[in-house]
Amino acid sequence: MTGMDLGMTERLKPIHAAVRDMVQSEIAPASEEFLAEVPKEGRWRYTARQTEILDGLKAKARERGLWNFWLTDSARGCGLSTVEYAYLAEEMGKAHLGAETFNCSAPDTGNMEVLERFCTPEQQAPWLPRLLAGEIRSAYLMTEPDVASSDAGNIAMRCVADGDDYVLDGEKWWSSGAGDPRCEIYIVMAKTAGDDAPKHQRHSMLLVPAATPGIEVLRAMTVFGDDDAPHGHMHIRFTDVRVPKSAMILGEGRGFEIAQGRLGPGRIHHCMRAIGQAEAALELMCRRALGREAFGRKLAELGANYDIIADCRAEIEMARLLCLKAAFMMDQGDMRAAAPWISQIKVVAPKVALKVCDEAIQMHGAGGISQDQPLARLWTHLRTLRLVDGPDAVHRRQVARWELRKYTNERV
Repeated sequence: MTGMDLGMTERLKPIHAAVRDMVQSEIAPASEEFLAEVPKEGRWRYTARQTEILDGLKAKARERGLWNFWLTDSARGCGLSTVEYAYLAEEMGKAHLGAETFNCSAPDTGNMEVLERFCTPEQQAPWLPRLLAGEIRSAYLMTEPDVASSDAGNIAMRCVADGDDYVLDGEKWWSSGAGDPRCEIYIVMAKTAGDDAPKHQRHSMLLVPAATPGIEVLRAMTVFGDDDAPHGHMHIRFTDVRVPKSAMILGEGRGFEIAQGRLGPGRIHHCMRAIGQAEAALELMCRRALGREAFGRKLAELGANYDIIADCRAEIEMARLLCLKAAFMMDQGDMRAAAPWISQIKVVAPKVALKVCDEAIQMHGAGGISQDQPLARLWTHLRTLRLVDGPDAVHRRQVARWELRKYTNERV
């Protein structure tokens, strides 16, 4: 491997400046007003003011050409590399509405990847143009309540062929974004073959419109007591849900192939935003440390606060470099080679950002866990991120297996 340049390109610098400035001056202030609106008129709808805020920000982003950055290696995107996108995603992570403003939010980015790279033009037509335009939202339904879904081979939702249709039965939960009233399409992983088939050929993915008869949203899962309305992470039941055979993506038994193509980019996008969230928390920590006094001295001068701030800065820098290295490996086009690097940053970025956020909370005292600061909401998200797209233990296992293969010819 030669020529690994992880710096900001000349092409990217003006785009980065525009994104950074919009996040700081427009999106961050509007995000707080948007969130304050949530309880006023029901949990799973948008108030007129929320719609005005979000649509206004997205319109400005489109007008400025700041749109769909995530779509690398595609004529529909902006022609950026994954390394270049990392710098933009970091800035987006600093505001609640950052990613959606630029049409770069999960789970839509991963779902658009599936539609664009694995689906036929006929499958794309009802959904992809509107997703790319930011007009609708989507959800990805993989995790299930009754099996250990960190081992995706356990996924059990039944999908049986019946004439010209497939019939789906089972339950999914943690279906992020399915609470959004704009969510119109689900990408669903289901079991289409018996246990006698090879393990990684038992599952398939299908396009299922959210309004299909037989789909019942049972409840919103809460994250540390918060239902994350109006986005939501829903528990959904499928009862004799029929979709045409044309809903099948690529063909029966190719679910794992599609999942790897989808989850790799999604995992690293989360990590890029986590770096930005760590930066936002460190800024709040430093401003508090210099702006508050106790025992006749600034907080920065008390206890081990100098060391805490220094360690946070160093760990953010290390995490960013690992994130950029993983992005670079993805840009080389070999997802198998990139996978261990993606797993490493998937473990490191949330843990570093969570630590910085926790220290920022501590610096703020009781106010740090209150509604007066964004830190409690940020901590909740980052702690959850250690489970999203595979828990830490699964990714550490993959990294260890990769490392041990260097020293043994045996299957580890």
